[in-house]
Amino acid sequence: MPIVPGIFNNAILISAVTAWFTAQMLKVIINIILSKKFKLQLFFSSGGFPSSHSATVSALALGIGKYYGWDSPIFAVAAVFGMIVLYDAAGVRREAGKQAEVLNQLVERLYHGPDIAQEQLKELIGHTPFEVFGGVMVGIIVGLLI
Repeated sequence: MPIVPGIFNNAILISAVTAWFTAQMLKVIINIILSKKFKLQLFFSSGGFPSSHSATVSALALGIGKYYGWDSPIFAVAAVFGMIVLYDAAGVRREAGKQAEVLNQLVERLYHGPDIAQEQLKELIGHTPFEVFGGVMVGIIVGLLI
C-alpha cells in the first residue's frame, strides 16, 4: 500500500491528530470567550487549557486499545507512553515554566532599562492537573467519535 493513502486511512492516526487539533482550537476559542481577544498564536503554543499533548496521547491509546485490544502489547506501549507524557506535562514542564517565570522576574528586577538584550523565557510550557484532565477528556471524546 502506498504511504500517503495509507496515512489518510489510518483511523488511529487521524484520531490522535484530530484530538490535537481540537485541543489547540479550544485554546483559541476559550481565550476569545474569556478575554474577548482573538489570539491565533495560542493555536501554535504549548501550555494552557486543554492540554493538546494529553488529548493526543489519550486518543492514540484509546484508538489502539479499541483496534488491537486492551490486552495487546501495543496498547501497553501506548498506555505507558501516555502516562509519561501526562506526568511530564503536569510535572516537569510545569516546573520548568515556573522557573522561567522566576528567572524573567529576576532579570527584570536586575536590569531596569532598555539596554538589556535579554529575551523573555517562555513561561507557559506546562500544565496544571486540570488542564491535563481537560486534554484527556478531549482525547477520549475524539477517540470515541472516530
